[in-house]
Amino acid sequence: MRFSDLLAGAGLASIAGAAVTAKQSPFEAKCNAFKSKIKVANSHIHDVAYIPVGSNITKEYDASTCSDGDSSPTTFDFCRVTLNVTTSAKSQFFMEAWLPSNYSGRFLSTGNGGLGGCVKYDDMAYAAQYGFATVGTNNGHSGDTGKYFYHNTEVLEDFAYRALHTGVVIGKELTKQFYTEGFKKSYYLGCSTGGRQGWKSIEKFPDDFDGVVAGSPALNFINLINWGARFYPTIGNSSADTFITPTQWTAIHSEILRQCDSLDGAVDGIIEDTDLCQPIFETLVCNSTATANSTCLTAPQIKTVNTIFSPLYGANGSFLFPRMQPGSELTSVYYNGPFQYAEDWYRYVVYNNPEWDPASWTIEDATVANAQDPYQISTFQGDISPFKKSKGKVLHYHGLEDGIITSDTSKVWYKHVVDTMGVSPSDLDDFYRFFPISGMGHCTPGTGAAYIGQGQSTFVDNNPEDNVLLAMVRWVEEGIAPEFVRGSKLNGTTVEYRRKHCKYPKRNKYVGPGSYKDENAWECV
Repeated sequence: MRFSDLLAGAGLASIAGAAVTAKQSPFEAKCNAFKSKIKVANSHIHDVAYIPVGSNITKEYDASTCSDGDSSPTTFDFCRVTLNVTTSAKSQFFMEAWLPSNYSGRFLSTGNGGLGGCVKYDDMAYAAQYGFATVGTNNGHSGDTGKYFYHNTEVLEDFAYRALHTGVVIGKELTKQFYTEGFKKSYYLGCSTGGRQGWKSIEKFPDDFDGVVAGSPALNFINLINWGARFYPTIGNSSADTFITPTQWTAIHSEILRQCDSLDGAVDGIIEDTDLCQPIFETLVCNSTATANSTCLTAPQIKTVNTIFSPLYGANGSFLFPRMQPGSELTSVYYNGPFQYAEDWYRYVVYNNPEWDPASWTIEDATVANAQDPYQISTFQGDISPFKKSKGKVLHYHGLEDGIITSDTSKVWYKHVVDTMGVSPSDLDDFYRFFPISGMGHCTPGTGAAYIGQGQSTFVDNNPEDNVLLAMVRWVEEGIAPEFVRGSKLNGTTVEYRRKHCKYPKRNKYVGPGSYKDENAWECV
């Protein structure tokens, strides 16, 4: 099936009502009969239900800490399978399979976010509407918390890799049992923790997917946790002389833009290449006339800022994790208290001590955490040649305004792959392409042209140049690799402007002569 066939039967905007109505009765009957036919080992089937067009998807198996709520009405009908899968005597996971009536012959697995325990229903809906047989899991525990890892390494193994991979195996089996034609191609879509899961699949199970879309990945996971843990003891609480107020962060952001915005040739409030941005924060030091309410910074606060925008090094001086990239100051989650995921990881995995104090973290703790790296959850192998040999493709993107996982870590990863495999970027292009996205936050749009079709909330249209999921389908099935990812800046529901985001290691430069809103006024150099 060619890419054009994918759009013929599905799309975000609509599905032909008459066609759906015509198929509804036999498809519903097929779905209702499916429960008695399912054969899946180590599983308990909760329900098999026909979901008609216009239904709201209830999420009775999702934890209260999963914040996405019930979905908007579906634009497609499908057969919904819910089940629990046992992975050991002490662990199991919940999963769903959505088997749409407008099936395209493709299978897709979604990933998770944070510490994993929430099904990504929005991603499931996004993929299933295009006719993908789609699966998602809660990754082995309930809710966005690490407390279930406490004295239970089996649950931790599910989180590291096992739940997703097992869900893929079972999801493919359900797809083959439901559709007589089985599936022709297998895909993956995930961001953040989901991005890491995509890369873990590439490393550990290179035959699971033909195409992987991995956004803002939590690669080098243990050191990401260490990096997140460093913020609180560095910044302190609101009474500390090292603490920086929201007003001061706004001033810091303005100063970063003053020094760096024009480096790409255009003053548009967007930093196109954060590598070029090396701000000097001493310009913000308070002078003798500054008042207590000033937006200037004291010497202890300058030290705080310089630490945040510097890499993390280990006790032996080795590099652990890059700096926070400049430009995300107004959206970061790290500046007002302990980082929950780091706190949970140290309490329930590293030390098995629920009373561990995040203010006590030092670089020696990082040494302990790195020595553990359970189930190689760090996901930093570097040699992905088995995935290349399997003919797989991976499209990797990362927002340059990411306030949760610095985009610098994706650049470190790309260089690590080049160095480990001993290949050039042009060699990697055959199967791995990385696109830094200016003006994008953490898996979501920021201040720039960052709607790239990575999910329901960032859909603009079905052109593969504007839609990373459809770009991956076209790459896998037609051999047309993306030379750029075009993002859109929306003003309400109207596209204000578009910008082509370059394939790394190229960067975007404004060359004119038109407005910076003209996508043709930019060049990848």
